[in-house]
Amino acid sequence: MRSVENWCALLGGPPEALAAALAGAARAGDPQALLHYGQCLLDGAGVARDPRAALAAFHQAAQAGLPAAINMVGRCLDQGWGAPSLPGEAALWFEHAAAQGHDWGQYNWATLLALGRGVPRDRARALALFRRAAEQGHAKAAGMVGLFHEEGWAVPVNLTLAAHHYARAAEGGDFRGAFNHGRILLDQGREGCAAHWIERARVLAGEAGNARFVAQIDAWLAARGFTAPSANANYSQKLVSTNP
Repeated sequence: MRSVENWCALLGGPPEALAAALAGAARAGDPQALLHYGQCLLDGAGVARDPRAALAAFHQAAQAGLPAAINMVGRCLDQGWGAPSLPGEAALWFEHAAAQGHDWGQYNWATLLALGRGVPRDRARALALFRRAAEQGHAKAAGMVGLFHEEGWAVPVNLTLAAHHYARAAEGGDFRGAFNHGRILLDQGREGCAAHWIERARVLAGEAGNARFVAQIDAWLAARGFTAPSANANYSQKLVSTNP
């Protein structure tokens, strides 16, 4: 059995060494190792990408009762990673993880309920789950609570509450929350603060590999007569108007 110090050293070393160590512990049946090795297999981190093997590892860890593994089985079944996409079955796994208080399980189950994907649409139940996850510090869930208040889904429209939850999401590092927070600030005429959060959203989305969302931000700004801040812009600068 490896010591904490040994695992810490592996975490700071080559991904291949970490994946090999996790594989050995996973073969010995360690649930946490199965969970993390499954993630390596899913991402192709230090080992050849193999979604089917990842799903098998997550499933084995889930049998040991790990909420994070239960959630990941749901994610695989929802997204079609290593198996056909089966959102109805994914919902059952998300519900199981959520019942154990797992924030991502709550978020993912709420998302299916909000969309009516694989389950009947139930926005009131979705909002309750998003709130539970947000209370645990889940930034994306806080952003969804904000969206519900802005759009009036299952609750009356309340832009003050929407702004509050968008700010929480932004501060927690969610790129959609950062954009929505910046969008609200821009509507309030607070261009300097808006520039900070909109550029933050662009940076976070870029780091997440979501070039599509970066393009959507830029298109949104252009439609309102602003140019997007440059990648190395000072966050305190104002957005630059392209209007004469």
